[in-house]
Amino acid sequence: MTIENALDLYTSVRERSVALCKPLQAEDYVVQPVVEVSPPKWHLGHTTWFFETFFLKPYKTGYKEFHPEYNFVFNSYYETVGARVLRTDRGNLSRPSVSDVYAYRAHVDEQMRAWICNGMESMDNNAMSELTSLLELGLNHEQQHQELLATDIKYIFGHNPLFPSYQTLIPALQGSTGSMGWIRVPENVYEVGYKGDGFCFDNELGVHKVYIHEFQIADRLVTNAEYLEFMRSGGYKDFRHWLGEGWQWVNDNTVQAPMYWYEIDGQWMNYSPDGLKPIALDEPVQHVSFYEADAYAAWIGARLATEFEWEVASNQLQQEPQHKFQYGELWEWTNSAYLPYPGFTKAAGAIGEYNGKFMVNQMVLRGGSVATPAGHARRTYRNFFHPPLRWQFMGIRLVKR
Repeated sequence: MTIENALDLYTSVRERSVALCKPLQAEDYVVQPVVEVSPPKWHLGHTTWFFETFFLKPYKTGYKEFHPEYNFVFNSYYETVGARVLRTDRGNLSRPSVSDVYAYRAHVDEQMRAWICNGMESMDNNAMSELTSLLELGLNHEQQHQELLATDIKYIFGHNPLFPSYQTLIPALQGSTGSMGWIRVPENVYEVGYKGDGFCFDNELGVHKVYIHEFQIADRLVTNAEYLEFMRSGGYKDFRHWLGEGWQWVNDNTVQAPMYWYEIDGQWMNYSPDGLKPIALDEPVQHVSFYEADAYAAWIGARLATEFEWEVASNQLQQEPQHKFQYGELWEWTNSAYLPYPGFTKAAGAIGEYNGKFMVNQMVLRGGSVATPAGHARRTYRNFFHPPLRWQFMGIRLVKR
């Protein structure tokens, strides 16, 4: 991002968040069915709070904050910035109203546009470079919340007894035909991690070498039809396929199918943004937990890739047109714990809380999804979630020796 295109980028990112919420009714903005799902209204407010807190308050002379309590309401997890509403209580925020939140966005957007057009240009080169990087982080942060908006709205609608449709910007999944193919990746020492001049998150930094044994990676994701075979074979009832924690999770939660699958009159139906429909057998299976992905791989006699195998494969095979290695439809579970790369350091202040403090008890996903904003994901992008979670657009890619 440059100072010349900063205003256009800011405007386009902010407008997309609003577009994602355009199909909603006022009542939809407040719902929080489970702790992981934040109300759409809160996402709109939190992303606005980010720009007000990290740009306007410290850098815009004479800026008057929109509301003195919004720091408490819309702070997510930044201990450095102060107290906040508990995540579990976001659904209790009947106030501020939806119209109040949109007024908040309009106020901050007006001030940010003025600051981008005038305030940044008056700074010296070092300060401008630092703030341009911070602005780029803010826009990528909002894009992350756009993906969360899409997944949270789907959860809200997909657990509503009426299964309302949600006409959104998210494209449909593509079906797969033919049998799964396997692509060989040779044994070698490879470099992983982000290198380049563009934007990346701090958890991608620290280019380092890894030794990779030879392996084969599937040329596509596991489909609904293939996963249905696992279910029909008793996969959810046979402990032999499951990790210990996964087997406990299956039994504690009576899990029998991927999220949004409903068996009605003997037929499996799936909730999608178009409403409740019979499952499309050729589409990749989605909304599965790490436990389910690992169990399916064990059942079929394969395994999940490590995040480094995934990155090496995507880099190597992208350069070989004879191999099809397409990704980006669903986030792909890896068998790697979310840990820092060599040399990882946290930034000073609240920005240092962005990624580093979450590097425990989570698994890495790679590749992006149909809900990921265009241009947001990279081959080095490290998404991460706890193993039981599956409300994100998550799928399965297999590897084997």
